[in-house]
Amino acid sequence: MDLSFNKIPIGDWIEVVVNFLITNLGGFFNLITTIVGFFVDTLQGTFASIPPLLFIVILILFSWWISQWKMALFTAIGLLLVINLGLWTHVLFTLSLVLTAVLISVLIGVPLGILCAKNDTVNQIVTPILDFMQTMPAFVYLIPAIFFFGLGMVPGVFASVVFAMPPTIRLTNFGIRQVNEELIEASDSFGATGIQKLIKVQLPVALPTVMTGINQSIMLALSMVVIASMIGAPGLGTEVYRSISQLNVGMGFEAGLAIVIVAIILDRLTQNIGKRKKGNLA
Repeated sequence: MDLSFNKIPIGDWIEVVVNFLITNLGGFFNLITTIVGFFVDTLQGTFASIPPLLFIVILILFSWWISQWKMALFTAIGLLLVINLGLWTHVLFTLSLVLTAVLISVLIGVPLGILCAKNDTVNQIVTPILDFMQTMPAFVYLIPAIFFFGLGMVPGVFASVVFAMPPTIRLTNFGIRQVNEELIEASDSFGATGIQKLIKVQLPVALPTVMTGINQSIMLALSMVVIASMIGAPGLGTEVYRSISQLNVGMGFEAGLAIVIVAIILDRLTQNIGKRKKGNLA
């Protein structure tokens, strides 16, 4: 039995919605493009203004302080290898895009996660939306990004935010819900307001869990930024995409190795920030 003769025009409906948004909110999207583009350019320019060796020394010292000497040694070897491969500029662009996407994800995701933890109705509405966001193939996000923001780094940031935000929302929600009820009752007995309980009790206790969510968002943003090279986002993904188009295995391996180095450094640093905070609370 052929059921496609009366196809539900879901695709047509989506196109109508997108066209409506572009027609009526074009100025808003242009403003977002300008702001995000300026922020990424400023961040990348700031990174580029620091001599590479000094930048690496700063990261080494931070890695040693937040983790241990093994992580500092890996940071030194990995980033020096990146410079040797001639990929330092691409790494700075990738870092700028990832940090921008993660910052936006945190600014939106943490308050939304808090709201989900405080209101079960909001949680029931947001949860299936997050499921949809996490199961949708990453490439699909590039399509509305192009329509709303054109080509370049801004649509790459937009797609990365949508793809990377769910873990921050989920784990912020989970972390606050897991705060011991005895702590809440103790703060109530001292007459703490809802805001005081949130800032002084719930968020500090939940911070390691929240940092885990941010860590996952960083990894997802990094993977999406690489994919976003297909729509003009600069960085290491551009080298990967170029190596594919040229069938250059060596170039692709070098760019992939640089991505792995950046991913490991970001992953270990954010993980250890959460562990360090958890140790301080203990």
